[in-house]
Amino acid sequence: MDRTSVIFGNKIDKKTIKQAFAKQRKFLRKFGDDRKTPYHLVAASNDVLTPAFGAKILRLSDKPMGSLPEKSLIIGNIRMGFGHYRISMAMASAARALGYTPLWLDLNSFSETTCTKIIAYQNDLYSKASRLSQKSKLFNKFVWDPLNTEGFKKLTYNAADQAASELMAPVLGDLPKDVPYIATHVWPAQAAVHAGLTHVVNAIPDNWAMALHLSEGALHLVQTPSTYFSYRTLKGFAGDKVLNPMSEKDICFAGHYIDDEFVSNIESDCEERISRIENGKPVRFLLTIGGAGAQGDYFAALIKTLVPYIKNGKAVLYVNIGDYANVWDFLCSKVPGLSEISETHFDDWAKTRAFSENPSEKGVHVFCHKDIFAAVYATNLLMRVSDVLVTKPSELAFYPVPKLMIQHVGGHECWGAVRASEIGDGTPECPNLAYAQAMLVSFIEKKDILVGMNRAIIANKRAGIYNGAYHAVELAVDAERGRKESKYAYAGI
Repeated sequence: MDRTSVIFGNKIDKKTIKQAFAKQRKFLRKFGDDRKTPYHLVAASNDVLTPAFGAKILRLSDKPMGSLPEKSLIIGNIRMGFGHYRISMAMASAARALGYTPLWLDLNSFSETTCTKIIAYQNDLYSKASRLSQKSKLFNKFVWDPLNTEGFKKLTYNAADQAASELMAPVLGDLPKDVPYIATHVWPAQAAVHAGLTHVVNAIPDNWAMALHLSEGALHLVQTPSTYFSYRTLKGFAGDKVLNPMSEKDICFAGHYIDDEFVSNIESDCEERISRIENGKPVRFLLTIGGAGAQGDYFAALIKTLVPYIKNGKAVLYVNIGDYANVWDFLCSKVPGLSEISETHFDDWAKTRAFSENPSEKGVHVFCHKDIFAAVYATNLLMRVSDVLVTKPSELAFYPVPKLMIQHVGGHECWGAVRASEIGDGTPECPNLAYAQAMLVSFIEKKDILVGMNRAIIANKRAGIYNGAYHAVELAVDAERGRKESKYAYAGI
């Protein structure tokens, strides 16, 4: 079915359609045409995901898959930074809690396929532009920020993506058409719809509506009220033009996508934070540095601000540098004496898990894992035992932990900080480095700020704000029943 020429009843202009299929032909010339290739998948255990969520990884196989494990649920994703993987982990956690077997399908992991070649190519372009935006204020102001806010918002952008994603569908040919399927990036959602799957949930990230995330034929999930109304009406997707809206069957207001182990332990985790604050314990800061550390100098300056407080026992710092060991060398070169007060926890997953169960309250502790799943999930483990998460307003803006929101990288991200500050579990986005440094000191010296955020998190849980992952599972299994009978709905909604 052609999903490029008409999107939710809105006709796309002939020029855009022509460009979309020209791009498709370009990909076919560049990466090959495997639309008639019969791909098969097999489920394999993973050292991180299987113990944590009972999840298995889907890999290519020479033989047809056969029957899936009982009560299987597919989580379609790509690695694009850490965000989409983290949302996928939340879905896997919720699926396990509700009695399902999560199967992890990363469309960026099948290197011999046209699908993965297209995704890797586009990811590389995105990463290069993101890094350049941190080095060039002019590029960021006139190219990157406008593209991330208004460029990706246009309905015509979705038309081009739909044509390209048709070429990603062959990898899914082995899957039963009615298997519950949650996509945490739009390309796996579009690919699943093109492949004929019928129970596709498209879990949209962020708090800024963009046509980039549309996958007609899937049920769209959003995390906030503002994005619900923006997507439902397609507001601003064609400038000031009023578009034909999505129907109520196309979209659902779900809540934040959060892991079961977070949601089920919110009260106890928050009470422990409040107790530490009131008893004068060192404030536990968690600093996450994704990708290649594009904001390296910024992070180094934040660490310098904390060093005196770490030395006098008023603060402790946990740093997750993901799978980029070179970032630690960079930070040590920028912060004199940092290595002398630090302990590294590199490529030892058992040690990292043990630390999260009995965290130190002295010095600086640095975590790095070559295994991508450990690199991402280390932040999840450390968040629960931290007092303040220091992060850009990405997918982490939605997590139930007190947050200091530093400057965004992509323009769409800044709306995550708006959401966090509205519901009281995070600060507004810091406008500059000096403000962020002042906020670090305030978290140490002003007890009421952290106490208030923890109380807000407890109240938000009661309202159902953090239940989006549970909703996603319910809706993938049975959309109508999930809407009408969910026990995870917002209070009063």
